[in-house]
Amino acid sequence: MNYKNLLLKSVGAAVLISLGDYALLKLGNPIGPVIFAFGLLGVCYMGQNLFTGKCGFLFEDKIPFKNLMLILLVNLLAGYLMGVLFSFCDNDVVAAAVTKVSGWDISLAFFLKSIMCGIIMYIAVLMYRLGTPLGIIFGIPLFIFCGFQHCIANVITLGVARAFHWSLLICILGNFVGSLFMWYISKEEKKERKMRK
Repeated sequence: MNYKNLLLKSVGAAVLISLGDYALLKLGNPIGPVIFAFGLLGVCYMGQNLFTGKCGFLFEDKIPFKNLMLILLVNLLAGYLMGVLFSFCDNDVVAAAVTKVSGWDISLAFFLKSIMCGIIMYIAVLMYRLGTPLGIIFGIPLFIFCGFQHCIANVITLGVARAFHWSLLICILGNFVGSLFMWYISKEEKKERKMRK
């Protein structure tokens, strides 16, 4: 395994998602969620390492768990630093981030919203792998409009607000659970697809 390549692609993913998150904080609804999709489109088309785009394919792609954790760690660190850099760009964006963070909590509802985001992320990346970007174009605005929680976007927002919130850990777990749940229930369909080829 080329760890340098893994690290660079993990930083690249954080940078791309941070651009989407900045647009979301700057523009708000309804334009921000649509523009945010640029981040995941970039991640997929450029082959970058995003935790929420990889965790659902942990077993399918035989990703070593330590590599997935390294991707997560780099995504989080690079994402937070990008957020801090953005905090110097626009006071309105900082105010939007602070307001957003103030609405987060440690609750079952927050965990469920994180699971739902994980489900959408898995479907979006799967559809891209099957040859269409529509899962990303529609899926990203879907999870944002619904108020679902994405851990890498959230850590970027925390960086903009120059804050920390323990709900981030719940979000990471929820995204992971949601993605793996969707992978599990889609296994049979994938087997049937392979048999038809």
